[in-house]
Amino acid sequence: MDDEKTFSFENFGLDFRVLKSIYALGWKEPTLIQEKAIVLAMEGKDVLMKGRTGCGKSAAFLIPIINKLLELKSSDSLQAIRAVILSPSKELCKQLFEHANALNACSSKWITIVNVAEGRPLKPLLIEKPDIIIGTPSALSKLAKDGTLGNVKETLNFLVMDEADLMFSFGYEEDIKTLISSIVPSSGCQSFLVSATLNTDIKDLKKLVLQSPVILKLEEPDLPDSDRLTQYHIQCEEEDKFVLINALFKLNLIRGRSIIFVNSVDRCYKLKLFLEQFGVKSCILNSELPATSRCFVVDQFNRGIYNILIASDEVCVNDPSTRKKSGSKRKRDNEFSVSRGIDFQNVSNVINFDFPTSVVAYIHRVGRTARGNYDAEGTALSFISIKEQKYFNEVKDALSDGSNFKPYQFRMEELEAFRYRSKDALRIVTSIAVREARIKEIKRELLSSEKLKSFFKEHPKDLKLLQHDKALHTVKHQPHLKHIPEYIVPPTLQTMVKGTTVTDWRDVMDEDEESEQPVVNTQKVIKKRKFNHKNKDPLKTFTIDNKRKRN
Repeated sequence: MDDEKTFSFENFGLDFRVLKSIYALGWKEPTLIQEKAIVLAMEGKDVLMKGRTGCGKSAAFLIPIINKLLELKSSDSLQAIRAVILSPSKELCKQLFEHANALNACSSKWITIVNVAEGRPLKPLLIEKPDIIIGTPSALSKLAKDGTLGNVKETLNFLVMDEADLMFSFGYEEDIKTLISSIVPSSGCQSFLVSATLNTDIKDLKKLVLQSPVILKLEEPDLPDSDRLTQYHIQCEEEDKFVLINALFKLNLIRGRSIIFVNSVDRCYKLKLFLEQFGVKSCILNSELPATSRCFVVDQFNRGIYNILIASDEVCVNDPSTRKKSGSKRKRDNEFSVSRGIDFQNVSNVINFDFPTSVVAYIHRVGRTARGNYDAEGTALSFISIKEQKYFNEVKDALSDGSNFKPYQFRMEELEAFRYRSKDALRIVTSIAVREARIKEIKRELLSSEKLKSFFKEHPKDLKLLQHDKALHTVKHQPHLKHIPEYIVPPTLQTMVKGTTVTDWRDVMDEDEESEQPVVNTQKVIKKRKFNHKNKDPLKTFTIDNKRKRN
């Protein structure tokens, strides 16, 4: 049998400027969805793309659009809005904008791209008629209504709806209908619907947007294979969840970048306040924070400034049927979703502190790790209470053999000392402390995002100074909780942690309460750490030692 030939980006017949931008990103060959979709797009077909998160869907429509615009500009000198790309959240719009700019890096003299979801004054940006506009349906429908987009209906060549299955869930149905009637030419334009799932909303959008489309549905599992993604579950009740998360971080059983998912904004702050007392720093991502702050958090997390991110899911992501029933008086950004689409990079662990209430939400949460077609590996760990058992059973049934769940087994009785300390810490994380933390964080982030926005434009290198993992200090801290004396380390782990960072933690890390910045002697940490780094799964350690003890 002949060896299968490798398909490369040169096979598409792309403009040399587009190829140069692609190779500058370090991409050697297209992913499967890119290989199929770019060919169809270059032929001018409408495409409905369904593919797993992290499979390269964005580039599958951005590459042909940029390439076709370059071709168009070689014969037509009219400067006009030629492409509109819709995405359901501000974070995803920013991510698409950055991605598009990277693919346009070597052709930026000819093609201009504007993100209208940023919230800054837009008219000066749109006067020059950018070639590509990226935004949420609500932002673009406002611009269409007030005439800011001009005669776009006469010039539009491309329309894209990214994360299309969320469009109606986010309440964009009327905005989308307004947009289509306002900007799409009567003769139509080449359109793309892009989604990780296919549901009834997609069928409705398909009728509105696409004309005789090619449906590109990759036959692939919803989650990466078990050799790349290891999924653990722990049966535990509410108090045990806090005991476990405390032990996992303080005993260094979790290594690498971690996203902890909870099901409400209050839970974000409760968990952050709890971990603060043990000297475990984390940052928060939820719909109450300003859009600029959320984008900063994602960017800095991806750059490795934070290792632990606590994120809350939106109700409509967990259960779309509840999206119109929310009675909350708290001001939240409806154009926000953590688990969907955002390209968190190099995430080693996803922890479901609260188990998601739908199969789709589980898939998208866990999809934040082991992303793409590369050698990336990841671990998912789910805490499951009795009340959450039914949701866990639904996930197991839906994923069937693809779930590969493993019980994360250990002896809870060995964590009695941690239980005592956790109770002590939880006792002072009251509902009042949580409410005060929410108010304090929102005020701090609003101040930072507004006052520093113009400063960062002039001093982009100083952006790293805006930290989002500072202690909230709405509860009284007990200094002794930050240190782990040797006598409370579980017997199973004594041989592993004896003489390591756990025993000498107070010598390794000190905290300046005024600056709230940790001072870490990294050389000492690295020298004393005795974990087996060949074991890429950070959660296997405890299990392996338990087996050793039982034998």
